[in-house]
Amino acid sequence: MSRRKFLGQASCALVGSATFLNSYFNLGMMNALAKPAMSSPLMPLTGDYKATVCILLAGGNDSYNMLVPSTTEIYNNYAASRSNLALPQGSLLPLNFTDGDGYSYGLHPSMPELQGLFNTGKAAFISNVGTLRQPTTKQQVIDGTALLPLGLLSHSDQIQQWQTSLPQERTSKGWGGRMADILHTLNDNQDVSMSISLSGVNTFQTGNEIIEFAIENSGNGSVGINIFEEEDPFNQLLGNTAQSVLEQEYQDIFKQTYRDKVLNAQGSHEAFSSAIAGVSEFVTQFNPQNPISQNMQMIAKSIAASSVLGHTRQTYFLTFGGWDHHDEVLENQQAMLALVSQALGEFQAAMEEINMDDCVTTFTISDFARTLTSNGNGTDHAWGGNAIVMGGAVNGGQIYGQYPNLGLGSDQEVGNGIILPTTSADEYFAELALWMGVEPGDMEYILPNLGEFFDINNGQPIGFMNI
Repeated sequence: MSRRKFLGQASCALVGSATFLNSYFNLGMMNALAKPAMSSPLMPLTGDYKATVCILLAGGNDSYNMLVPSTTEIYNNYAASRSNLALPQGSLLPLNFTDGDGYSYGLHPSMPELQGLFNTGKAAFISNVGTLRQPTTKQQVIDGTALLPLGLLSHSDQIQQWQTSLPQERTSKGWGGRMADILHTLNDNQDVSMSISLSGVNTFQTGNEIIEFAIENSGNGSVGINIFEEEDPFNQLLGNTAQSVLEQEYQDIFKQTYRDKVLNAQGSHEAFSSAIAGVSEFVTQFNPQNPISQNMQMIAKSIAASSVLGHTRQTYFLTFGGWDHHDEVLENQQAMLALVSQALGEFQAAMEEINMDDCVTTFTISDFARTLTSNGNGTDHAWGGNAIVMGGAVNGGQIYGQYPNLGLGSDQEVGNGIILPTTSADEYFAELALWMGVEPGDMEYILPNLGEFFDINNGQPIGFMNI
């Protein structure tokens, strides 16, 4: 073998790995070179283990067919607006909840697991929540005087804003990443990021200092640099050569950073894989045919290994896409909501099995809800919708926020069946951040717009978390 071919294969072996790409390109070489200065000390609280699991329902979940009014008076408004897309009143799964007006609600018939979680106080809904720059009225929208989110109704903008909580600008930094900038020092071991992603690089977990550690849902989760793990003699020789290169010290800051990133990536992989390998099999069964279940199973394993990893704070992120149902919404949603419900039920059971249910809160986000009106066989892009929160620390069995009047022409309907949010995403996220241990004084760093909706020194914005 020629020297050129040998070096070429060694270089490709280094670059051609998921962990290397995740750490070098996506984990922010430039952040390592030039971290921006913080405007505050960002000193976190201390406390016991806590984790949040963010599930992005990408594409825009038609959440007014997920959580549906069941009292006849308001169901009739829903049915008239939804026309051929309305679920039969008798098919709704009843929830043990009545709001202040005496109205009841039901779930999509494909979500019995979530029904059980809600009715036993382990899950709740945040109703009519959405991206907002400031409190907004229907008249302001009609008059054109409202400060609207950038690219409202646009997938790319709205999916980004749910992850950044900055609807006035386009940015690559997420509120989960900014939260990790503050809380990561609570973890004794910094070898593996507190931000763990089952969906690769994402905006939600990208902070100024802390970025996600990407894993997969099979094996021990992490993928290492293959050339360091080969048993073939020739490949071992390549690995030893690469290791020798990486053990050198370099005066050039880019070379040194490159070297450090690769070594740190492999170290993170080895630490994470070893921790997962030590986790016993769950009694709880996760459906091998359900892709969300498989992701949630790996998250459950990671949480079970948190003490081995030296973590007392973690965030998890996964994406379940395919919710852009401009056509066949009833058929598609029936199948997809069933997968979500099943995975949530399995995950909560696993958390209870390992006595971590009070320590883990799962929540959903989505680009936007869909229009109440039918486009024939589907629905189009809209605005405010309903989100799910689940866990032992959730004040469950409640619908928080203001469930809107779903009649066309109501105070929340701003045209074309689009519902104006009455609860901001900032309020939703602030409560999760407070539960995770972020101090009120640091909330502006994470959620700069929160002050438009709530004075963080006055308690909880919504009340769905047991803080």
